[in-house]
Amino acid sequence: MVFIQANREAILKSLMTVTGVVESRHTMPILANVLITKVGQEVSFLASDAEIQIRTTAPIGVGEDSVGTTVSAFKIRDILKALPEDAQVTMRLDDRKATISAGRSRFSLQTLSDAEFPTLAAVEEWPVSITIAQQQLRHLFQSVSYAMAVKDVRFYLNGLLLQTDGETLRSVATDAHRLACSEVRIPEASLPNFEVVLPRKSVIELQRLLADSNDPVTIDISARQIRLRFNEIEFISKLVDGKYPDYGRVIPTNHRNRLHIDREAFAAALSRASILTSEKLRGVRMTVEPSSLRIQSNNGEQEEAFEEVETDYEGEAFEVGFNINYLQDVLAYLKSETIRVDLGSANSSALITVPERNDFKYVVMPMRM
Repeated sequence: MVFIQANREAILKSLMTVTGVVESRHTMPILANVLITKVGQEVSFLASDAEIQIRTTAPIGVGEDSVGTTVSAFKIRDILKALPEDAQVTMRLDDRKATISAGRSRFSLQTLSDAEFPTLAAVEEWPVSITIAQQQLRHLFQSVSYAMAVKDVRFYLNGLLLQTDGETLRSVATDAHRLACSEVRIPEASLPNFEVVLPRKSVIELQRLLADSNDPVTIDISARQIRLRFNEIEFISKLVDGKYPDYGRVIPTNHRNRLHIDREAFAAALSRASILTSEKLRGVRMTVEPSSLRIQSNNGEQEEAFEEVETDYEGEAFEVGFNINYLQDVLAYLKSETIRVDLGSANSSALITVPERNDFKYVVMPMRM
């Protein structure tokens, strides 16, 4: 029975949307499959790893009947990628096998019953519902996601805090050595005070799926799940169960030493200095002086790099050390010509912001050199 007939690109686009969440190894073999369901001409593709579920639809079905099956997500994706771009593809379902045909090519894949595929049950009530532009949400994730922890025993640090407050939607990420905080205002919104932690994998997948456009995305949030609907995609993820730390306490508010520095010049100097840093410590020593910032790095072979960058600074001179990776991460994200750095002392954290903007803050802890 033929149940899908379309050009290769139409089918592959749907598969590429959902297969990013599929794990190559899983305790439940069926989760290595993609669930394909046809109702009339509407075909849905769904993939899950038991924590995240992505569904998308496309009008590529044949006939008015309903049918469902599951096939290997990676195999069907790779087969379609290997076919010519202009290929017309037909998918048949007969006797527990799915057959993919295009021109003189034919592939037969084993299937598992769609009734056995475990889907995430959506909650009945969503206390928070927000509609914003996709590029705004994508910006919120991109501006802080690099500061998420990786495999930290404090599991809530391996994710991203999403917080609502009145007209503000805020994202926060930290690995306990640095913290990034970004926010967007939603005019005329009236949002409750609500905060949830998204898993790291969900954040990475959403950055891949969200478009850099003004097309809307609807965000529904409950205490256990988050659901996003945009274009023809429905994304559901479980949330991290845990209390996120009070990030506001680590954001400096009274540093008196403030400098403005050209972002590109600073980034270039750090890039050169990083060549001679220790592979393990990645430390860089910064000496702040009136009108200049001196950067020094060295390694175990007694090699040393020295850089000097002009700054707008009139405070007292002092030295402070930082992990160079943490500085490079934020400079790679920021696109402004100038950044502002607020400093306290050699033992206090630095606050990096953009002049004349209060929607982004980046805090980096000092390190002993």
